[in-house]
Amino acid sequence: MAAQREWFEKNYYEILGVSAEASQKEITRAYRKLARESHPDANPGDTQAEERFKEISAAYDVVGDAAKRKEYDEVRTLGPMGGFGGPGGAGGGGGGFGPGGINLDFGSDGGLGDLLGGLFTRGTTARGNRGSAKRRGADLETDLFLSFDDAFKGVTTTVHLTSEAVCHTCHGRGAKPGTTPRTCPRCHGRGVLDDNQGLFSFSQPCPECAGRGMLIDEPCPTCHGAGTERRPREVKARVPAGVSDGTRIRLKGRGEPGANGGPAGDLYLTVHVAPHEVFAMSGRNLTLTVPVTFPEAALGADLTVPTLDGDPVTVRLAPGTPNRRTLRVKGRGAATPKGTGDLLVTIEVAVPAKLSAAERKAVEALDAATTQSPRSHLDDLLTRHEEAEV
Repeated sequence: MAAQREWFEKNYYEILGVSAEASQKEITRAYRKLARESHPDANPGDTQAEERFKEISAAYDVVGDAAKRKEYDEVRTLGPMGGFGGPGGAGGGGGGFGPGGINLDFGSDGGLGDLLGGLFTRGTTARGNRGSAKRRGADLETDLFLSFDDAFKGVTTTVHLTSEAVCHTCHGRGAKPGTTPRTCPRCHGRGVLDDNQGLFSFSQPCPECAGRGMLIDEPCPTCHGAGTERRPREVKARVPAGVSDGTRIRLKGRGEPGANGGPAGDLYLTVHVAPHEVFAMSGRNLTLTVPVTFPEAALGADLTVPTLDGDPVTVRLAPGTPNRRTLRVKGRGAATPKGTGDLLVTIEVAVPAKLSAAERKAVEALDAATTQSPRSHLDDLLTRHEEAEV
């Protein structure tokens, strides 16, 4: 890929608000945040926000791609270029040559030959295959609201959104039906023009066709030559079983269409799961809290508990089951691609707020018959404290 004039004039890292040493994930995270804030949909009628969005997208198109970023970083080490009229990258040291001079940075890792060799390689290999720049479409984000049952079992649903989509009239060609775009006579369909600077050859988007490589004499009446239109659309989404609240699902290629034949962006769904009246999910496991009486916990009991599929199961309490003990029922959780989860039943001993006369009498009799204190392990500590005070 040949270096673009803008690479010398603009610091894409500053535009995205990250350092030049930022990781690809940090760059992507910064881009998505800024894109959401300045997206035209979020700022209708704000031309400054629209320009900011284009600037952010252009920056991410370069440094968001590992290969382009490497070339961008290498080229900007050249510093200010004669005739380019803008600030350069990281400063250079050596002497200049050619019109205006070229400041070269001689680092400890390589010499002049290494630096120029890389640039010449890019220039010669790119001449024959440079075309109109393909740009990846923008990613989209939307919310998906699910019932607890659908999130537990998994569901194929339809997501409704309004976004840029391929024009239904011209199918993305931009030309009026029945007409055909023609090759740009200035760039001969490549979308770029070479700007020879002595030993170097840089490129810039063709001003005649705006980098598309084609000219449209009769634009499509629907999209006016853009190839895309803003319209409502439906996207089918398969939600796996056991998805939890806050999960982010990526639908590859279902975002906005790319430019000049570039790939479409992705669609990200943030899942919101409605709470259930008694059940909850923990990973692929289904959880349930079951209140029991003190006699049931002390003496043991067989409990019938519900499941989400409507087929109840029996859980056996052993005598002396402690409060908050969790019992596992195998295979009654969510059936996910990684396996089927379990039903986790947590026992909670219920303490009545009020007692009838008969209940009080029975509890008092139990208290009188109790010979072992559950706090016996604290007696030694209490005794030592009393002796220390004396």
